[in-house]
Amino acid sequence: MFPNASLTLLLLLSTTASPIKAANSPVSVPIINRLNFSNGTINLVAHEKARIQALRDPSMRGHNVPLTNSYGGYSIPVGIGNPPRTYNLLLDTGSAITWVRQSAYVKTSATFCTGEAEEVMYTFGTFRGIEYLDYVTVGPGLTVVLQSIGVAVVSTGFENYDGILGIGPVSLTIGTLLDLPEDPIPTVIDSLYGQGTISEGVFGIFCQPYVGSELESPGQITFGGTDPTKYNDNILYTPGTYTYPASRHWGVDQSIMYGQTEILARTAGIVDSGNTLLSIATEAYERYKAATGSEYDPATNFLVISEDGYGALQNLHFNIGSQTYTLTPNAQIWPRCLNTMIGGDQENAIYLIVHDIGTPFGSGLDFINGYVFMQRFYTAFDAETRRVGFARTPFTYATTN
Repeated sequence: MFPNASLTLLLLLSTTASPIKAANSPVSVPIINRLNFSNGTINLVAHEKARIQALRDPSMRGHNVPLTNSYGGYSIPVGIGNPPRTYNLLLDTGSAITWVRQSAYVKTSATFCTGEAEEVMYTFGTFRGIEYLDYVTVGPGLTVVLQSIGVAVVSTGFENYDGILGIGPVSLTIGTLLDLPEDPIPTVIDSLYGQGTISEGVFGIFCQPYVGSELESPGQITFGGTDPTKYNDNILYTPGTYTYPASRHWGVDQSIMYGQTEILARTAGIVDSGNTLLSIATEAYERYKAATGSEYDPATNFLVISEDGYGALQNLHFNIGSQTYTLTPNAQIWPRCLNTMIGGDQENAIYLIVHDIGTPFGSGLDFINGYVFMQRFYTAFDAETRRVGFARTPFTYATTN
């Protein structure tokens, strides 16, 4: 990656401590999603469509799309340096680069600058900077030695964070180094596993729905495995899809049924906590709209349904691998306590979380199981074998919306 730095790296390695081995891998770390509507209501659907376009477009340098959807995202405290300084980073399944803003970054004796220029163009932001190697600590006993990080000389769109912790597939890092565009950069997950700090290249994410008027949703990420206390049955894995462009991300194959009617035939898409809603191919969206009797609301760009229509809603079934995962009627509606934040009617309207992905069936990315799906099912990501697993949680059948 940086051929002229090999001697310096060897010297640096000889003077730094060995990586800390996790005696109790897997290790769980709390994360939190704070909603931010300080600028008023947002056009969430428009933001989602812009993000989806970026997910499809491989011409974006670095092929990264941030988890954040303009109003919030999961954050995690990360220690960088030796001794570590704590930074508040956006936890991002849609990108694979870890970086911090130059104005926040404090160098320590463990810091090494490779001099390589980096750049990532995100949906709603930019990162340009220089690659450094440093200690990165993501939890108790979870320290990586000489992890590649970017130090942002220029960054836009992430003012509420000190940077990003990218936990997407390593293939998303190709194109980030300007002078070495074909070189991948090991992600933090890759490094934790490669250095023996975790026993598996797996991480699990637990989310939960918003409750009442609270603008925070606590969650948890587990490094080196999963946390069985957060789900009710065994995690069942499904292989990653081979269909492009979904294969560039955490992609799977699935079909969707509304009640007993198939609305989306088996096809490729992705699981992504950065997409808030459930996005499906245009034909499937139209079938869902007709089957539910919902109408398009131009004020919010959501589908809206009457109280009687809500009472008649049927389950939405996701057939993934050999298992079926079900979104109940309550799981298909936007949290009513947050209606005004999307420009909707606080008191009376019931909005559905299904929306049009904007392209016809067969595009190679025909669905996105977003945050609203992950709120109901524990999700495990296996970086070694590029597979994704799911399990039911105490919130799968909750009626919090």
